Amino acid sequence: MKSLDEYLELAERAHGHMCAGQVLGVRLAMLGVRELGLDPVKDRKRLVTFVEIDRCMTDAVALVANCRLGKRALKFFDWGKVAATFVDLQTGRAIRVVAKESAKQKAQEMFPELDKEQGQQKAYRAMPDEEMFEKRWVRVELKPEDLPGFKAPRVVCAECGEGINFKREVVKEGRTLCRACVGERYYEPLS
Repeated sequence: MKSLDEYLELAERAHGHMCAGQVLGVRLAMLGVRELGLDPVKDRKRLVTFVEIDRCMTDAVALVANCRLGKRALKFFDWGKVAATFVDLQTGRAIRVVAKESAKQKAQEMFPELDKEQGQQKAYRAMPDEEMFEKRWVRVELKPEDLPGFKAPRVVCAECGEGINFKREVVKEGRTLCRACVGERYYEPLS
């Protein structure tokens, strides 16, 4: 595994700027991967990562854990939490790591002369893991269709005619439908 500074440099380049969320994400992912005893490069196909927020931290977690949405190794739940769960597919072991709210206050106390963002960045580089994160061993059940590399026949929605991959279809009253056509749209068609 790379050093904290190496990951931070890569994270800044990938994300476009350095911020406290990047430092948190790098540290959080380093802890999670280390607890599983995995090398994110060598063991990439063994690792699936769940993130719970769509903020800066997530880009850093994806970078360190070497996981991508397109590889089906990064899963997103919009829970608004600075947290991630790392799953070793080979052993079934999983650990959830959450940033402690108290770390923000601790950062302010450590560097009161700095503005909030700069103080957090500096403190998050220096604080011990125990002061920044809670970790808990958990169980994560993954369906075959949620695993990296899963392949299944593509089906077509009987309503809109769009293709559906990876067993994401819904069968309602004997018809194969996409989630949008059963009312789960995140968008509203204009025509």
